[in-house]
Amino acid sequence: MRALDVIFRPQSIAVVGASKNREKLGNVILRNIIGSGYRGVVFPVNPKETEIEGLKAYPAVSAIGQAVDLAVVVVPAERALDVTRDCGKAGVKGLVVISAGFKEVGKEGLAREKELVEICRAHDMLLLGPNCVGIMDTHTPLNASFAAGFPLRGEIAFISQSGAMLVAILDWSVKTGLGFSRFVSMGNKADLNEADFIADAVSDPNTKVILCYIEDVKDGEHFLRVADEATRYKPVIVLKSGTSQAGAQAASSHTGALAGSDLAYETAFKQTGIIRVRTMSELFDLAVVFTRQPVPRGRRVAVVTNAGGPGIVTTDSIEAGGLDMARFNRETIESLRGELPAEANVFNPVDVLGDARTERFRFAMEKVLSDENVDSAVVLLCPTAVAEPVETAEAILAVKEKYPQKPVLAVYMGGESLAPGAELLTERGIPCFTFPELAVRALGGLVNYGRIKERPAKEELPVYPDVNPEVVRRVFSRVREDRRRTLLGSEAMEVAAAYGIPVAPVKLARRAAEAVTHAAELGYPVVLKVASPDIIHKTDVGGVRVGLQTPEEIREAFWEIMERVHEHLPRALVYGVDVQKMYPKGTELIVGVTRDIQFGPLIAFGLGGIYVNLLKDVAFRLVWGMGEQQVEEMIKETKAYTLLRGYRGEKPRDIGALVNVISRVGRLVSDFPEIVEMDINPVFAYEQGAVALDVKITIG
Repeated sequence: MRALDVIFRPQSIAVVGASKNREKLGNVILRNIIGSGYRGVVFPVNPKETEIEGLKAYPAVSAIGQAVDLAVVVVPAERALDVTRDCGKAGVKGLVVISAGFKEVGKEGLAREKELVEICRAHDMLLLGPNCVGIMDTHTPLNASFAAGFPLRGEIAFISQSGAMLVAILDWSVKTGLGFSRFVSMGNKADLNEADFIADAVSDPNTKVILCYIEDVKDGEHFLRVADEATRYKPVIVLKSGTSQAGAQAASSHTGALAGSDLAYETAFKQTGIIRVRTMSELFDLAVVFTRQPVPRGRRVAVVTNAGGPGIVTTDSIEAGGLDMARFNRETIESLRGELPAEANVFNPVDVLGDARTERFRFAMEKVLSDENVDSAVVLLCPTAVAEPVETAEAILAVKEKYPQKPVLAVYMGGESLAPGAELLTERGIPCFTFPELAVRALGGLVNYGRIKERPAKEELPVYPDVNPEVVRRVFSRVREDRRRTLLGSEAMEVAAAYGIPVAPVKLARRAAEAVTHAAELGYPVVLKVASPDIIHKTDVGGVRVGLQTPEEIREAFWEIMERVHEHLPRALVYGVDVQKMYPKGTELIVGVTRDIQFGPLIAFGLGGIYVNLLKDVAFRLVWGMGEQQVEEMIKETKAYTLLRGYRGEKPRDIGALVNVISRVGRLVSDFPEIVEMDINPVFAYEQGAVALDVKITIG
């Protein structure tokens, strides 16, 4: 028995707050349970009644005297806690709290919600809600909600953070004939959340595809683990609205500025195999396609059309969507050429011309789908004078039946005259669209999921035996004692070096003479940089001088830096100047980290230097699940990768050294969660090796 069976397949249900008044939610929910065909035992609970809707009523759950799996609570929030205690004492296993008046109303409601959770955990009761519409399962069957109507039976699970979204989709689905396995309204997600319901839907034999509407994620790491596992078995499609709370934080580093408010969610979805959509229509287009068509073995698409223009539009959409136009083998081309009119296009897209009737479509479809170079097909029909929409639909269905492993999508580009054929296709399992772009986008989701299912197992970062975390702890302790959050350049370099990240040697000089001494020890030429926790972007205030060759140049540069900094930022706390060994020019890159409030460290890689925010050539990964293979993929996603491979005669850079730097940064920020932002900009990449020239670290 699965953990959530007490929610979706209870043997008995108590409705606490049941009412005789048919206008009240307590009565609506009771009638919905009865009317859904639920085959278990139902107990209305109301201390003022002895019978409701023909069922014996009880004053409290504890007075029922029989086992109760699930209690649906529909009482005012101030009474909900006492009801929950009573349910706990009675041995109830699951609770659906419909009542509002919890954290959504403010501080008092939040305290009430925390107490609600504590009571449930003390009695080992699962809790859905509060402030939710309820749940439905069409296969149990059970409608424990106050929604009007009950969905058709199907294979789509819909998990929604918005109750209004759920009831609207329910109403729409009945009208369009779309079936669902279950509906879940999560409400405030005080206990059970999206990850719990995704995990349960994966093991539900009646669910084929999982849809989610979410505004946030409650437990980021739990969500990542569940999603990474779930998407290997069933497609999980998410419509995410709103933005991450991390976006509200002031970002002082380049990486923080580049990350943006929603990027951590985008990265989390990508790494765990979730398909993200941007619109409700796309969400349900994909749901329909996933329940009615197989996942293709590849990305090669054939197009059959009776109109040249729409065929070209479809071709453009296929190529823009990352799919490939199939290249037919010689036998297919010769067969098409031998049977189709001379004016027809026998290559892809196959244009059977505007005077095509059903048999011409049938022949072209048969030849195209039999070609081993074709993984899927899109069939377009425009309403010409001789078009036969119903007969053509029957032909498409017949040919598709011979090739069940290849998905087929139809596009009937018209209105009333094509409606009967479009309806026939939809009823018989071939999704039919009005415009080709929508069909291609849905097909792209199928193809993408094929890659998702076959992706490698989740990786872990290497454990490096040469790291020295004690050095990092000492540096951080010193910074805290100084009542700072931002490390000086020399301190940040010390932290990086402690984790095996190659850095350019640097020493802090508080006086000009000390700078001269350090330069002699490091060796000329050197770079001078202002050392101040208040100055993040040093070049903006004249705080950097490079290529210094003599003691005289160092003294002059030291005082010039001090004067310029005082002129631009007179209140900045200046510790002195960092003296750093100057390295030969390499390919300038950035490696950075910002810590997302939900998902933890988010690592960035891309072109670095002073133009990083302008060019924004950056790829991101969550450190969770990021191993060396993921690091390599991240590097390949950037334009910088073209430079690193060797561009216009330049010799290739040491990509292995960059993988090592990024992986070690990931290990550092994993071991020290107090690091909230980190920038290494620039990292110079060479033919052999790489070196960090400037490191910024901010701790919490």
